[in-house]
Amino acid sequence: MADLWLKLSLVLITIHTTLGVGLPYEFAHHRYEDLQRIIAETHSVCPDISRVYNIGRSVQGRNLTVIEFSDNPGVHEPGEPEVKYVANMHGNEVTGREMLLLFMQYLCNSFKSVWRVKRLIKSTRIHILASMNPDGYEIAARKGPGNVWNNGRENVQGIDLNRNFPALNTIAYKSEQHGGPTDHIPIPNNYWKGNVAPETEAVIRWIKQYPFVISANLHDGALLANYPYDQSKGGSQRGVYARSPDDAVFRQIAATYANAHRTMSLPNSGCEGHSDFGSQGGITNGAAWYSVAGGMQDFNYLHTNCFEITLELSCDKFPPAGVLPTEWRNNRKALLAYIEQQKTVTTGDYWSLIPTLSLLLTTAPPEPNK
Repeated sequence: MADLWLKLSLVLITIHTTLGVGLPYEFAHHRYEDLQRIIAETHSVCPDISRVYNIGRSVQGRNLTVIEFSDNPGVHEPGEPEVKYVANMHGNEVTGREMLLLFMQYLCNSFKSVWRVKRLIKSTRIHILASMNPDGYEIAARKGPGNVWNNGRENVQGIDLNRNFPALNTIAYKSEQHGGPTDHIPIPNNYWKGNVAPETEAVIRWIKQYPFVISANLHDGALLANYPYDQSKGGSQRGVYARSPDDAVFRQIAATYANAHRTMSLPNSGCEGHSDFGSQGGITNGAAWYSVAGGMQDFNYLHTNCFEITLELSCDKFPPAGVLPTEWRNNRKALLAYIEQQKTVTTGDYWSLIPTLSLLLTTAPPEPNK
């Protein structure tokens, strides 16, 4: 009976949100084949403002598929910023995956009718990778909502993809001590001698191929916007703020998402077992939360100067489909507002600093999320 009501609710939601025009918003969990279907359908409805391409394959051969939105898809235009969203890096963290599927449909459906969306697509090149770890997702999806905490988190090789990127922080910190550069740090040759996952390698190539200026990596397990540095400077695993040279910029763009989200910045909106990040505006420095080496966030910044933050969207890593409409309402405006921050950090070719904001420190969580 519960399954029947869920299916009926999905039909009603689809009818209500489609209104006979454009793409239906499917508030459901989507396995790999359905994810590919939605991406293909979105492109087919909006071929003039979208492009679909693959950046590589997972261990089990699933495509890492990106959809791009632009008024001139497939072309980098000087002065036009390139931005990206990545989700489902941990296969069992699925809210971001579903939010990005909804977001691509929303961009397509709204281009002609919503001025804000039209302006964004005409001034920005938006790349969306809804699932970086499709193999891990399939493992988690077999268990479904409420599955064990880390089931499907890693890729099928047992690699945590958010610990698998070149750990450039130590190089940057040493260079900083001697007044040297802390940006565009090359990847050490010995990195490639290690166990580099094909999913990680594909994303590294992608990051190097496109001049991304702003990015967000969508996770679950908490409710906050986390910004660099993720790895502490003194080797401590918890509670030590690691300030980047662009700390003010990162606090601003993280606060933009948190404030545009319906609950992230509200006091007492946090998850059980975690600090109340809402009391500090819904944002935290990564290392001040807990230290992570080899994360994608710091790699983006230190290797290419792309300003990436990590978004924790839900206390439940694999929530039931029935809460997805609420999550969409929580995140829709924030997903737009964050992309609009590309003009805050750059014109597409140059960086510009912004005023400093205040921040409170926090403590470490009981379990890893980011």
